[in-house]
Amino acid sequence: MPVSTTATPPGLCAFVDASPSPFHVVRTVADELTANGFRELSESRAWELPAAGRYFVVRGGSLIAWVETGAAQPFRVVGAHTDSPNLRVKQHPDLTSAGWQLVGLEPYGGAWLNSWLDRDLGISGRITVRAGNALAEKLIRVDEPLLRVPQLAIHLSEDRRGVSLDPQRHVNAVWGVGGEPRPFLDYLAEHAGIDPEAVLGWELMTHDLTPSAPVGRDLDLISAPRLDNQATCYAGLHAFLAAVAEPGAATPVLVMFDHEEVGSQSDRGAQSDLLPSILERIVLARGGGRSEYLAALAGSVLASGDMAHATHPNYPERHEPAHRIEINAGPVLKVNQNLRYATDAVGAGAFALACAQAEVPLQRYVHRADLPCGSTIGPMSAARTGMTTVDVGAPQLAMHSARELMGAHDVAAYSAALAAFLAPAEPTAR
Repeated sequence: MPVSTTATPPGLCAFVDASPSPFHVVRTVADELTANGFRELSESRAWELPAAGRYFVVRGGSLIAWVETGAAQPFRVVGAHTDSPNLRVKQHPDLTSAGWQLVGLEPYGGAWLNSWLDRDLGISGRITVRAGNALAEKLIRVDEPLLRVPQLAIHLSEDRRGVSLDPQRHVNAVWGVGGEPRPFLDYLAEHAGIDPEAVLGWELMTHDLTPSAPVGRDLDLISAPRLDNQATCYAGLHAFLAAVAEPGAATPVLVMFDHEEVGSQSDRGAQSDLLPSILERIVLARGGGRSEYLAALAGSVLASGDMAHATHPNYPERHEPAHRIEINAGPVLKVNQNLRYATDAVGAGAFALACAQAEVPLQRYVHRADLPCGSTIGPMSAARTGMTTVDVGAPQLAMHSARELMGAHDVAAYSAALAAFLAPAEPTAR
């Protein structure tokens, strides 16, 4: 049975449209946290915190938020990732070919390249600029049809069923023709009101300019870019705020990592020290020590939230036949015996109990054994912290496409389950 929703799908649509890059996701979430009484802390300073408070830390495109009550509690953590597959700007982006002015782009993550063709693309990300003898960081966003990666005409294709795209040669974007070539980075700097000579570094990426929207006969679907994994960021944020309002027997924590789509091995990915170091500092700020920190981890549970594969109506044979996943039928528990997902029996039980408490149905996903299975932040976070971990998600179609599709009713159900997970009535013992 479809799950009824009390949240308006445009809430997710507005979140996604406000967040074209991981840095904008963090800004969007930080603004919402600040509006709800949270205070940003600096990692580079000592923390002298009162017994109770609401806090968050930002590290690039990653964020961790928590509520401190002063009690020696274990943690309940909801994890997500802020990055999505896309096309990113190279360090020397200016190219010319056959009279066209091009911007050199490089695929990031497992981008489904054909889906990026013939779309009006904007630019977003961050740049660093010289500020005297120091560095300053600025977000940049151009919501104008600046770039386009053109498809080859069918008449010129060797195989009219489609072309095979070379990521080195076939995903550069056109942005001008004729006239005097103009440096792309100079254009962006001037657009942002910055002296081009002051620009020192950049992480810039393309984004689809078509607005997110409810679609379908009954408007019960959401068409949007970056649902993987901004749908979890949105659902996790609202679950976290709901859990803060009604705390349970654990300290609620929200963590959003960058770089999941490229393996999480960075200063701010799930393989970094970000989560364990912040959790330890939380315990230290309570007056605890290393022993208290390890005890807290032993009783903690992490829900690794990422999107899940709904059964595709045109390709049902590509799915495990005994594990059909439906849109608008509740959140998904993901299990893989080879630990591409971190779910074990204890983690599965914790999330199943949360779904029961939230009164939402639970679906269980297993990947076909003869197809390679993707992974998540779950196994890495489990290995870094030793916490019991469960991999969960909301179902969608067209994962890693420039445009994805999910059920509108699944947004509220997913968030409700995560909120119940974050506020358990009893701690989980090990």
